[in-house]
Amino acid sequence: MPKGRCHCGAIVYSFQGGARHSSVCHCEDCRRCAGAPAVPWIGVAADDFAIEKGSPVEYRSSPDTQRYFCGKCGTGLWYINENVSPGTVDIQTATLDDPEEFAPEKNVQMTDAIQWESTLHELPNFNRFPSDE
Repeated sequence: MPKGRCHCGAIVYSFQGGARHSSVCHCEDCRRCAGAPAVPWIGVAADDFAIEKGSPVEYRSSPDTQRYFCGKCGTGLWYINENVSPGTVDIQTATLDDPEEFAPEKNVQMTDAIQWESTLHELPNFNRFPSDE
């Protein structure tokens, strides 16, 4: 059974079954809520989703969207929007214990993408922080 958690471990969740979808969202709402240029998500059946530990805090980022996060460490965890994805809990893939299990299948909301995202693959890569030398 796949599980995930916030950074501090105060909130732990799990779900049964597979993902209904797996994508990377580039919309402004996701960017601002996560403080990241894009956010990977998987959608799972709401009936298969369970909070194993803790009580997440709810934030309404729009009239139809409830986002849930840890009130202790601030990690964004999942959201629910019954108008867009009825019966689905959308989980931030990076909060899964094994995010490699759910590779993204597509990019969405590319209209809102930050232009420099398309050139990130051209930047130098370092396994850890680069030396100041």
